[in-house]
Amino acid sequence: MTVRIEKKIKGYAVVTPDDKAKESARAAEPAPPAAAPEDNVIQMHERIERPEVLIGSTYKIKSPLVEHAMYVTINDIVLNAGNEHEHRRPFEIFINSKSMEHFQWIVALTRIMSAVFRKGGDVTFIVDEMKAVFDPRGGYFKAGGVYMPSLVAELGSIVEDHLKSIGMLHDPEMSEHQRALIAEKRKQYEERSKKNADGGAAALTSSAADHPEDIEVTGEGATFPPTATMCHKCSTKALVLMDGCATCLNCGYSKCG
Repeated sequence: MTVRIEKKIKGYAVVTPDDKAKESARAAEPAPPAAAPEDNVIQMHERIERPEVLIGSTYKIKSPLVEHAMYVTINDIVLNAGNEHEHRRPFEIFINSKSMEHFQWIVALTRIMSAVFRKGGDVTFIVDEMKAVFDPRGGYFKAGGVYMPSLVAELGSIVEDHLKSIGMLHDPEMSEHQRALIAEKRKQYEERSKKNADGGAAALTSSAADHPEDIEVTGEGATFPPTATMCHKCSTKALVLMDGCATCLNCGYSKCG
């Protein structure tokens, strides 16, 4: 069959059998997958402008280290509102108090913390850093018998509670065996205290045998004896002497294992 060329020939090449085989192989290859659509999920970063309205919570601190109470307000921003990627992130923090002697470091601390919040990423590290601050003059026990090594540590504890409330932190799950052990220890102590109060003649190795004490609510719904000492594991004033062994009624720690 004759093919008539009507255009001017500018160049030519000889197609070999190998070239035809390569062309057929390229045609048989599957087409590359289409590019995935861009992810429109908004993550926290420092360029996000502050909305007109933020939601938040205010917490009260009443420490023996300061004369007046402190009120800690943490405001959150809601990202990706209305879709499956919606989540809250801390945006800023303020601390108000009548105690002006702490005004300077409080302003500096809250500005730095707010800057960390707005930076985005994993901001939970700030909790451990603050809770590790110790006051050289000594700490104190807050309501519920929990020991606070410093005022800054209690601020860190408040930030921790807030991050838990918005889902950024989670408490480690306690096993059913551990829950049952704690419930058993608390029940044994309550029965022993009741028996002592009723004048029972049972011989106990604890010093509470001669001086029985009632179980009372000490804060946050916890029922720990008023003379319990601090547990070094959970920092809660819930350590009692049972059968000659120091036992925590809050976390189940036992000095005897």
